[in-house]
Amino acid sequence: MEPIISQLHITENVTLITLANIPINDKDIAAIFTSLAEADINVDMISQTSPLKGNINISFTLQDDDLFHAIQTLKSYKAHIPNLRIDVNSNNTKISLYDEAMQFQPGVAAKTMTLLSNAHIDIKMITTSEIDISYLIYASDQPHAVEALKPILKVN
Repeated sequence: MEPIISQLHITENVTLITLANIPINDKDIAAIFTSLAEADINVDMISQTSPLKGNINISFTLQDDDLFHAIQTLKSYKAHIPNLRIDVNSNNTKISLYDEAMQFQPGVAAKTMTLLSNAHIDIKMITTSEIDISYLIYASDQPHAVEALKPILKVN
């Protein structure tokens, strides 16, 4: 397999939080992330579902160490959003793959997903840009994921 990734970066001790049943309201969504920022919580991967019946779900990651303060901050929105559900999944690892040329190479995501799938790595969340793909996986799968991705790394 041809090497296509120049950098692989690992972030350990990552928590995935999903806020479910948020009414579509840009001001409320902005307020949620503003309150996390004001609590000095750095949010990383963010993913939003398409609206369904006037509601969305938003998932994001943060460091495990920030979980307690994040939950305290987010609980304050339950009064304003009664159906808000806060789902928490800790002890994850984010693997980020980077290469400038990725934007000109169709199929990089497909290749990396196939390698992870063949290694039986469960992917919890994916975020991308033109030159970066990040996968959130179980922390226990980290060594297997890194090994599975070695064939596409330009530098092992």
